[in-house]
Amino acid sequence: MRSNSSLNPLYFQFTLFADYGPLRYLFFILCLLVYMTIISANVVIILTVCLEKSLHQPMYIFICSLSCNSLYGSACFFPRFLSDLLSDTHFISRPFCFIQMYVFSTYASCELTILSIMAYDRLVAICQPLHYHSKMMVKTVTQLLMCAVLYPAAACGFCLCLTVRLPLCGNKLHRVFCSNLPVVQLSCVDTTLNNVAGQFVAITTIFIPLFFVLFTYLRILLVCRRSSSEFRGKALRTCLPHIVTFMTYTFTIFCDWSLNRFEVDKLNPIIRVVLSFEYLTIPPISNPLVYSLNLPQMRGVIWGFMIKFKTQMKH
Repeated sequence: MRSNSSLNPLYFQFTLFADYGPLRYLFFILCLLVYMTIISANVVIILTVCLEKSLHQPMYIFICSLSCNSLYGSACFFPRFLSDLLSDTHFISRPFCFIQMYVFSTYASCELTILSIMAYDRLVAICQPLHYHSKMMVKTVTQLLMCAVLYPAAACGFCLCLTVRLPLCGNKLHRVFCSNLPVVQLSCVDTTLNNVAGQFVAITTIFIPLFFVLFTYLRILLVCRRSSSEFRGKALRTCLPHIVTFMTYTFTIFCDWSLNRFEVDKLNPIIRVVLSFEYLTIPPISNPLVYSLNLPQMRGVIWGFMIKFKTQMKH
């Protein structure tokens, strides 16, 4: 008969970390630079939107929300990952593992729900421009953001509760961080309820937002086909940053989904590590760059702040 400690391990062990000798210091520096870039780029976006009154518009508020979500997800990953790179042992306590699991699942879900309401914002702006200000009022924007955050928080919390109750027959995770499916796969009992709940949450927080975004762009495309070339060019410029952000995140989340669902043991460990946290590194870096470079109003405000900062530094 198994002991209670074996059914409820106090620690989990990450098995993807290897002894790379002096190279681990290089990996540490590179990952630290990535994390500092994520913090700097997203803080700049948040401060720009908060401090500049002309950017207090729905589109920029949603961009600011994306940056907040990026900081939220990366803050739970990078400090722990950086310490693991320099450590000889790679154990994580059971409570912190479940906290990390919850943060990553809510981060991934919120990213897509926020992108879906951004797609709705663009749909109204392009297809119903005369009704934009009446439909996208402050109250509406607040309600949309609350739904985009609260539903994933509640749904992922329910899945976490189902996972916490499972007796586990092992503590080895073939990942570099805690996620729901690898922990559920360690269970000693039937996990049908967990699988059904996980699929329901995935459908409502990932696949429905994905299809909704595709639907909105189909509607926008149909409107653009009946409009002038000048209108199409303007619509493309306003939608391009969102399209790039959406495609980037879809690609990275697909890589993580593939890692969970398919046999990847034959892959090089470094490739497996990169695939496992792409969605925690690429979108948080690319999103601020895409929006700051492609939206003239935001780009102008950022450059204005930089020039003002340089002037103050000289004096």
